[in-house]
Amino acid sequence: MMTMKIDMPPVSACSVTDCAYNVKDNCHAKAITIGDGVHPGCDTFLKASSHTRDGSRIAGIGACKVTACKHNDDYECAADQISVGRVGNEVNCLTFTR
Repeated sequence: MMTMKIDMPPVSACSVTDCAYNVKDNCHAKAITIGDGVHPGCDTFLKASSHTRDGSRIAGIGACKVTACKHNDDYECAADQISVGRVGNEVNCLTFTR
């Protein structure tokens, strides 16, 4: 397996406890994708019981498809870090700002 080192903002917190990648309010996916072009939803959200084996890994933001966000720079997140949580029934990037 090839290992890649890339700089990306971390997911500093995730309050979505029914996501498979959530362990103790932190996201442990390798990377997440935000948005559908308009809404800042977490595309990586997977409703399931926790299955993450590597509890030390902290997720980064691999891509952001919300062009209206001030942190979006050519479909990549330029925020220092983000947090993810519920807004109504949706799982969203809470750092999203127009």
